[in-house]
Amino acid sequence: MEILGQLEQTKAETLKGFALGDGDLQRTYGPGKWSVRYVLHHLADSESVFLYRIKRVISEPKQVIWAYDQDAWARKLDYAAFPLDLARNVYASSRESIIYCARLHYEGSGAITFVHSETGVRTLKDEFDKVVWHNRQHLADIERALRGPQ
Repeated sequence: MEILGQLEQTKAETLKGFALGDGDLQRTYGPGKWSVRYVLHHLADSESVFLYRIKRVISEPKQVIWAYDQDAWARKLDYAAFPLDLARNVYASSRESIIYCARLHYEGSGAITFVHSETGVRTLKDEFDKVVWHNRQHLADIERALRGPQ
């Protein structure tokens, strides 16, 4: 399945980010944008949210799943001080669980639906695909930050 390769590839690329030095972790991809450290924390938290949604929809289809406020998480969980090693572990274990679920449930997941509080009716397949899309978007942010001003 192509999705498994994409999940593995984005996982490997993201895990490299957790090994960056403090200077690189403080870089941002634009004025007023999150630092690489914040993006990595966000990816870890998002991965845990995606895993929750996926497990919930597999177990109890036709759920209403609420969006979360990513900026509130960053602020209230104090991403600047939160240990990056913990975030790395959350990201890695959540991604492994998502890969496991995708291996078992991706095929045919287009027929399993839920309602997202902001985007409406979605399928389990949409959510698996969103994991990859979301991760790629933030990997691009990290790349821009590490390249520095153009």
